[in-house]
Amino acid sequence: MVAADPGRLSWLFGVLALGVVGADLFGTGTGAQAVHVSGSALAAIVVLALFGPAWAFVVVVASELITWLVERYRTERMAMNLVGSGAPVLIAGTLFDALRPAEDGSAGFYLALALAATLMFALNLLIVAGITSMLDDVPFWRTIWSALGTLLASIAINVALALAATGLCLQLGLGGTAFAAFTLIAFSYMARLVATARHRSKQYASLSWGVLSGLLRTLDIRDPRAARHAAAVAAFARDIAKEAGMSAEDQELAHTAGLLHDIGNFALSDRVFERGRVLTDEDWDAIRQHPVLGADMLRDLGLYGPVAEIVRAHHERVDGRGYPDRLKADRIPELAKIIAVAEVYDTLTAHDTYRTPVSSFQALTELRRVAGSQLDADYVEALARVLAGSDATYRHADAADFGSELDLERRINEAAVGG
Repeated sequence: MVAADPGRLSWLFGVLALGVVGADLFGTGTGAQAVHVSGSALAAIVVLALFGPAWAFVVVVASELITWLVERYRTERMAMNLVGSGAPVLIAGTLFDALRPAEDGSAGFYLALALAATLMFALNLLIVAGITSMLDDVPFWRTIWSALGTLLASIAINVALALAATGLCLQLGLGGTAFAAFTLIAFSYMARLVATARHRSKQYASLSWGVLSGLLRTLDIRDPRAARHAAAVAAFARDIAKEAGMSAEDQELAHTAGLLHDIGNFALSDRVFERGRVLTDEDWDAIRQHPVLGADMLRDLGLYGPVAEIVRAHHERVDGRGYPDRLKADRIPELAKIIAVAEVYDTLTAHDTYRTPVSSFQALTELRRVAGSQLDADYVEALARVLAGSDATYRHADAADFGSELDLERRINEAAVGG
């Protein structure tokens, strides 16, 4: 342990204890995460190295209790954190005392500390993951396996930081200790801001996708083909984009635009969807506005600027005779051209449309006939290649499911991390 006068030791210990408590209080929230490694754990390693496992245990337990008193999260989570933080400190500290050389700051000292820190972080993660698995009734192996890569990276980074912080304290004394402690507090606070921003982004994405999903399902009540058609167009559009050699990001964008391409129909009058009704010129004018209405709805909800542009243009024609903006081929977004091919194909082959369905071969013949005037010829051929290796269920998409294609949880999680 550090050899120094009692007054200096008291200051060192006080600053490190403040670092542990501050990192917990200003960190990402003790009770909010199943597997949690914070700046407080790094400070605890330094306490362990300079003052021994008993003092490190006292500081960690006191920090958890102080944090619980401030945040008042669930008692069972507090108990989980006490066990998950306190036990690993004692076990790792015992190992460190057994391996610790006489000289602090030597290579052997840092090697022993690295082994102890690795053990501490690993035990913390395993204990907390195990308790969480029991509370959430999830198999332990699944919890660990799903996060294995992240856990290993987390341990490696935190062990390196702990060694650096300990070296700083040994070399620079009280000033270095204060710098290390308040750096950990600042790091934890910034991590909390990031976690909060992700949580809010996830909430916003959940609200946005919930509204859009609700609108499409309501539209499906008015027009029973709407949800299935949206799912089919999304699947075809994604696969066309993949066959055309587009990036994974563009494939996902095509899929999302396919799901939402007819969202503007929600704003149309009920009479437009009445089967057997002869549509008036006024009805057709309204129908031709659904790409504009859909794009405006998506922009109002935010996050979907690129999708809104695709939705607005999905009824444009390469010869410039489409709507709403009469764009010609070079001005139409590429993914809008893909949506157009997917939509026409599904309309021709599906059994729930207003017209008699045709075979996949007949539909492709028709698509090739209008290629170069209504549709983009390259994407028509890309669809033909996709269909060549597919069965009848895929080619007619009668079983296309909106919920499966929406995959709401994945979209919300990706939005939360900027995916």
